Amino acid sequence: MRETAIGFVTLNSPPLNILTRNVLAVVRRELAALAREPALRVVVLRAEGRHFSAGASVEEHLPPACDALIGEFGETVLALRDFPLPVIAAVRGRCLGGGFELVQAADLVLAADDAVFGQPEIGLGVLPPAACALLPALVGRPLAAELIFTGASLTAAEAQAAGIVRRVVPGAELDDAVDGLARRIARHSGAALRLAKRALGQADGAPGAQPAVGVGRAGRIYLDELMKTEDALEGLRAFLEKREPHWSDR
Repeated sequence: MRETAIGFVTLNSPPLNILTRNVLAVVRRELAALAREPALRVVVLRAEGRHFSAGASVEEHLPPACDALIGEFGETVLALRDFPLPVIAAVRGRCLGGGFELVQAADLVLAADDAVFGQPEIGLGVLPPAACALLPALVGRPLAAELIFTGASLTAAEAQAAGIVRRVVPGAELDDAVDGLARRIARHSGAALRLAKRALGQADGAPGAQPAVGVGRAGRIYLDELMKTEDALEGLRAFLEKREPHWSDR
């Protein structure tokens, strides 16, 4: 779904928005469609009902379905992480297991004050593959290890303190807070947002990352790609000419 420059991907199988293979396929399909929209600037990942998601289908974790589920779940996480424009996750209620892993792939997370985040897979004798790869870069290895090894949960406030959540608001204010953030992003150049997203990926905070390498790569994106766009020149000239810029739809 798309409204002007803001696109929406909505988990819609309440009350717990269990992530079956069918639900994951819808998410990937909607992301692919949104990626083709030239006027798009930002995507909001949200959910119907009181809870974001209680996780992936336990039934589909069993053989023989598990082979397809794990592969398709990984594809969905990567589709979110690698989406060419900013992705905001709007979270309320339970955000557990696979639901939490989807959120870890977003660029920005806003949460209602009743949100709860956790990776309870260890209690079922399994592990969260995407979280094992993504969570250490978000919160550091020690906290990631504690969450994955114990299955413990974080409140919204704790998740904000850990760096997972950007902002916590009362539940009744979540939609307005997400809308305000999305609109602030959507007013900017699509070309600049796309390239800023790529440049951010050059130094993702992973253990062992080399900042000098990331800075160099981001600099090349700036010079080799950004400065060849109409929007970069338009934005700089508009500033010097003391006028509002007029962005292209590219």
